[in-house]
Amino acid sequence: MVFSRQVLLLYLVGFVFANAFQAFNSEYQISKHKLDKNRERTAFLLPKSRDLASISPVTLSAKKPVSKLKKVGCGIPPSYDYLCCFDPEENGQLQGTGDFTARMEGGLDFDFGKFSGKDASTAVASGPPAGADLLVAQHWLEHLDHDADGVTRIDPPVNTIKSTAPVDSTLLGSGKLIGPDAPGDIRHVILSLPEGMHYVEGQSISVIPPGLQENGKPHKPRLYSIASTRYGDTLEGDTVSLCVRRAEYYDPVTGLADSSKKGVCSNFLCDATPGTTVEISGPVGKTMLLPSSPKTDVIMVATGTGIAPFRAFLHRLFMENTLAKHTFEGTAWLVLGVPVTSGLLYKEEIASMQESAGPGMLKVNYAISREMKNKNGGKYYVQDAIAENADEVFNRLDNGAQIYFCGLKGMMPPIEDTFAAVAEERGINWPEKLKELKSNHQWHVEVY
Repeated sequence: MVFSRQVLLLYLVGFVFANAFQAFNSEYQISKHKLDKNRERTAFLLPKSRDLASISPVTLSAKKPVSKLKKVGCGIPPSYDYLCCFDPEENGQLQGTGDFTARMEGGLDFDFGKFSGKDASTAVASGPPAGADLLVAQHWLEHLDHDADGVTRIDPPVNTIKSTAPVDSTLLGSGKLIGPDAPGDIRHVILSLPEGMHYVEGQSISVIPPGLQENGKPHKPRLYSIASTRYGDTLEGDTVSLCVRRAEYYDPVTGLADSSKKGVCSNFLCDATPGTTVEISGPVGKTMLLPSSPKTDVIMVATGTGIAPFRAFLHRLFMENTLAKHTFEGTAWLVLGVPVTSGLLYKEEIASMQESAGPGMLKVNYAISREMKNKNGGKYYVQDAIAENADEVFNRLDNGAQIYFCGLKGMMPPIEDTFAAVAEERGINWPEKLKELKSNHQWHVEVY
């Protein structure tokens, strides 16, 4: 589907951080490398009240064979000249089950785990339910984490590209994310993906830096959490974004950087210019995936570049027009720790999503360690934010929320100590509670 300029600009609000780059006199570079823009999108119906006749006609571009589109639930013929481009009952994830109307009528009470199984030939809807609205929805990569029925959860793609046989990617763009008074250098890096390589939110990819180790062997792969959704920042499904901190070692005596001890891969990515070839493999990871139920609360705790998978989560739930966004009914809660205010990563994006999200659907707590004080007068870290909101954290976990942690591995001991102390105050056996959370797949940790 060819989007209007207004819709495209809304989608590309993911690049709002470019304004922050300019404020810090940094240059956001986007490669002139021309991407293939002829990807398919579909439409999906949701219960809103607006006259369908008021919606402008749209045009579809179907580059892929119809048979392949059918397989992923997007039965789009080569072209349409009217807005009725996609019947969710016949062509979408419902696959003719007859449950589209039931979903509309059931609202929050609809059981996603049960489908009527009606024959598709008798279940095709002649039109949308009364009071329904047509919403644009990018749909062609939704099959990556669901089976053909659109409901059964399946494993995401893993190791499509083996680390022993990496493929070439092209660096398309790079921009500094933090201000001059924030320590270090953190950059948002956008890479192209080879045809057929896809991923889902919460996964990672491997980057193999160029050159050889001192022993003459190629460098080992370095894992980076993916900071974009499956559709990428360009929404074409052929890019992947990373949040990369330049690894540097400073001599404690001289205070100067020792180039002999710098991180090989992170410095390569931070210094690379558009057009640079980057070897990648993957994707990997199954532990940081979003909940399958749209009603589940999502609590995200990050330090620094650990925000990467959560940026993907937030784009998925609040920024991109996908089925995941349209059906999400829970609360997403981000707790992000950084040293100084100018080090808040993707601050403008998050603020934009807070403005557009429904009431109470997106909560954000910042822990700015060098500028905020905890109750004891010390530096304020993410564990202090957890302690201050302990009642809400535990209540949400008791009601099925899933909590995710990502960042340097040193973040977890004080966080676990905080949970243990808070649990003890409430008469909860923390070891048993933690065991229960892990058993219920409510506790997810990715540290490095």
